[in-house]
Amino acid sequence: MPELPDIVAYTGALEARILGEPLERIDVKGVSLLRTADPPLAAVLGQTVREFRRIGKRIAIGFTGDLWLVLHLMIAGRLHWRAPGATAAGRNALAAFGFPNGTLVLTEAGTKRRASLHVLRGEAALEAIDLGGIDVFASTPEAFRRALLVENRTLKRALTDPRILSGIGNAYSDEILHAARLSPVALTHALSDEAWERLYAQTRATLQRWIDALRDEAGDEFPEGVTAFRPDMAVHGRFGKPCPHCGEPVQRIRYADNETNYCARCQTGGKLLADRSLSRLLKGDWPRTLEELEALKRGERRQR
Repeated sequence: MPELPDIVAYTGALEARILGEPLERIDVKGVSLLRTADPPLAAVLGQTVREFRRIGKRIAIGFTGDLWLVLHLMIAGRLHWRAPGATAAGRNALAAFGFPNGTLVLTEAGTKRRASLHVLRGEAALEAIDLGGIDVFASTPEAFRRALLVENRTLKRALTDPRILSGIGNAYSDEILHAARLSPVALTHALSDEAWERLYAQTRATLQRWIDALRDEAGDEFPEGVTAFRPDMAVHGRFGKPCPHCGEPVQRIRYADNETNYCARCQTGGKLLADRSLSRLLKGDWPRTLEELEALKRGERRQR
């Protein structure tokens, strides 16, 4: 799912292309995409783009007439910039928005249609879809700490809760926690002052690093390579590969459709965090440390 750095990359690219431009054409093919009826989608036709905002993981495009198009890309939604007159062609295309100088096309891979489009009027309607998470770049260390201490949550859950922090998801939370050398299952109420300082600093630094990297990667082109899995990430999507800091293999916890990636040596003092499905399967044989895991692997190799 595109997260804060990806949304910033998209909004920057859109601002350079359609700020001050009128919306001339709308082609919506995805029947489940539009989630609002009033105001109608046609009300935006002919209106001029006047501003952009990031609302969590949503992209809000503001038009004259106090109208907003709000896109939530969910997991597999992506934006593309095409030539003037392009349509929502192809199996994955959901919508096309035509401007004088080009066409913004929304696609969604796979068969599940989760991406959404809202047409809203006025600030109150825009605020109503904001889940309330704070912008870490606009917060003080004290405000950041207060937000995460409202409930006693694991750090992974707290960082990815849109009611607590705005725009952080599965991928960048892994990278933040690795950079801060903190366990994903550490509880917010148990953190030391020094750990809070590291978490705040590395949340901002990690997000800024990726904002800068994505901008540099795209240059003057539209960002077409938005993905949650990047080869130069430290741990996210790198299960079994060496940690860039200590060289130990990256570990993971899998749950539902998500997984948490971490380095046991750097983040948990060498302790392996229990993967629920594997823990149930292995029961008492679940290795507790990297050393036990290596011993288990050596035993399996000898049996072969």
